Amino acid sequence: MSESLVVCDVDENLVKKLKEFRFRKETNNAAIIMKIDKDKQLVILDEEHEDISPDELKDLLPERQPRFVVYSYKYFHDDGRTSFPLCFIFSSPVGCRPEQQMMYAGSKNKLVQTAEMTKVFEIRNTDDLSEEWLKEKLGFFR
Repeated sequence: MSESLVVCDVDENLVKKLKEFRFRKETNNAAIIMKIDKDKQLVILDEEHEDISPDELKDLLPERQPRFVVYSYKYFHDDGRTSFPLCFIFSSPVGCRPEQQMMYAGSKNKLVQTAEMTKVFEIRNTDDLSEEWLKEKLGFFR
C-alpha cells in the first residue's frame, strides 16, 4: 500500500500569527515552531519563543521528528548594520519515519509561500543548528 504525497494546509490561526510575527517590533531573537497534525493534515503552531538563541532553539527541536521553524534573528553585518532577517528552517532529521518526512517535505513549499519566506534553510541533524551555521547561511544574502 503506497501513500501519495500529502500537502497539508496551514491552520488559519497560524497564518495570522505568522503575519503578525513578520511585522513584530521587538529586536530580540524569536521563533515560531510548527508541526503537522497528521489527522487533520494541517500545519499548526507547536511552540513560540522570545529571546532565544540558535543554540537554545536547537535544543527544542525533536531529534527524530521533522519541524518547521520561522526564526527572527538579530544579525550584525560586517559593515556595522543590524538587520532582523526572517529565516525559515526545515528540520528533517535523519531517522524520521519516511511517511512523516514525505508529509513535511510535501508541505514545506506551501508553508514557505504562505509565510512569504525568502531565506529558506534545511537541516538534517539538529546539532547542525548553531549561530555559526546561521551566520554562514545568511552571509549569502548580503
